[in-house]
Amino acid sequence: MQSLFQILMLLLDIVWFFIIAHVIMSWLINFQVLNLRQPLVAQIWDGVNRLLEPIYSRIRQFLPPMGGLDLAPLVALVAIMIIRIVLINNAAFFY
Repeated sequence: MQSLFQILMLLLDIVWFFIIAHVIMSWLINFQVLNLRQPLVAQIWDGVNRLLEPIYSRIRQFLPPMGGLDLAPLVALVAIMIIRIVLINNAAFFY
């Protein structure tokens, strides 16, 4: 069961990394440091969007419209941290 706990923590870490990468890329694209006309940047951006959009769309259903501000990544990061805390506090269940 310990391996199940470690796999869950690894998956949460991977999702955390993708969300952080998505946020940083969106800032770099908005500040025109990265250009979506470059094929590699466009492919990475499209791939990360396809991975995270199902998560963000479910979160956006519950969030009120905020103008141009998207709080879905922040809510997703907080949710991941809550899940990690719950898993760590209940780690004895996995051993």
